[in-house]
Amino acid sequence: MTEADSSTAVLPRPRTLAWLLTIAGSVGLLAAFVLTVEKIILLKNPDYVPSCSINPVLSCGSVMETPQAELFGFPNPLIGIVGFSVVVTLGVVMSTGYRPPRWVFLGLQVGVTGGMVFVGWLIYQSLYRIGALCPYCMVVWVAMSVIFWYVTLHNLTGRYLPVPRAADGVVRGVARVHTALLLAWFLLVVVLITEAFWTYWRTLLLF
Repeated sequence: MTEADSSTAVLPRPRTLAWLLTIAGSVGLLAAFVLTVEKIILLKNPDYVPSCSINPVLSCGSVMETPQAELFGFPNPLIGIVGFSVVVTLGVVMSTGYRPPRWVFLGLQVGVTGGMVFVGWLIYQSLYRIGALCPYCMVVWVAMSVIFWYVTLHNLTGRYLPVPRAADGVVRGVARVHTALLLAWFLLVVVLITEAFWTYWRTLLLF
C-alpha cells in the first residue's frame, strides 16, 4: 500500500462519500426549507411564534428578525435551499457509480468553503451579537460542517487541490484522525455556546 493509499484508506470511499453528501445535504436542505416557511409565515403574521422558539436563548424568532438573517437582502435560508440542493443532487449522482471530473469537485470546494465561512460568521453573530440561537440554524451548521470537512479531505487526498509535497505528511495525519478532528470542532462550538449563554444555563440548573 502506498502512502497515498494509506491516507485514503481511513476516509469514506467514493460511494460512502456520495451517501454522506446525500444525507447531510438532505438534512441541511430540510432545515433550510423549514426556516424559509417559518420566515414567510412570520412576514405574514408578525405575532407568529416560530416552532423553534423554545426559550429566550433557543429562539428562531429572535434571530429571524435581525439584519443578519438577511445578509444579502433576502432570507439566508434561500441560500441553503440552493446550495444543499446542489450537494444532494451530486451525492445522488455519485451513488450510481459516476465519478465527476476534477472541475466539479473544485467548484464544490469553492461552494462549501464559502458556506463554511458563512456558517462561522453566523455562529459568531448568534453568540456575540444577536444573543440567541436558532435550533434549525444549528442543524444547518452541523450539516455544512460535515459536508465541508469531507469534501475538503477528499480533494486533498485525491490531489484535486494542489498540496505541496512537504505537506503530504500533514494531510495523511489529518486523514487518519478525520473523525476526531470533526468531533473536536463540534465540541468547540458547544463550549462556545455554553460559555456565551452560561448565565442562562445556570438559571436552569438552579431551577
